[in-house]
Amino acid sequence: MIGQKNDRQYTDYILGSFGKTTRKARSSYCDFVAKGIAQGKKPDLVDGGMIRSHGGWAALKTLKAKGIWLMGDERILGSSDFVEAVLKQADEEYEKRTLIRVKGISLERTIAAVANNYGIGPDILKSASRHRVVAQARSIICSLAVDRLKITAAEVARRLNLSPSAVSKLADRGRRDRRAKEIANRIFQAFEER
Repeated sequence: MIGQKNDRQYTDYILGSFGKTTRKARSSYCDFVAKGIAQGKKPDLVDGGMIRSHGGWAALKTLKAKGIWLMGDERILGSSDFVEAVLKQADEEYEKRTLIRVKGISLERTIAAVANNYGIGPDILKSASRHRVVAQARSIICSLAVDRLKITAAEVARRLNLSPSAVSKLADRGRRDRRAKEIANRIFQAFEER
């Protein structure tokens, strides 16, 4: 539902650029797309940014002949070094997530472990309670989920019945909580010993 709401907001924003009413905006958007199709392929909009920025395929072949290799990915705009750094970081994050899942560390288990640490039931963390201990536990769960488990704020929000912005704020609070590191080490060490 949250994703659908964001999609709808994005659609409304785009259509708002084409007209004040939905009907006029849709008509204008269709005209815009039709004019773009009529223009056909434009050489300045094909072959990716890296190829264009280095002078085309011929220039890249010359660099390759000189032993200069460039990293490129059509999903990422930037220099070869930047693209390589982004892909390396993404690979490292993927490996961390995979290792965590292999060890059986999930959001539900983390919620249960933090609740146990605070002496409260896991269900109360998903309730509307604003009790101080519950808020502290939630903040630690949010920081662990986002930072260590690499779970999106939207997913954590769904599991804890919060908004994604509340999860982000709680995660930030959890990062500053001096007890968070101690609790995290205890929780993750317990999972690793299994």
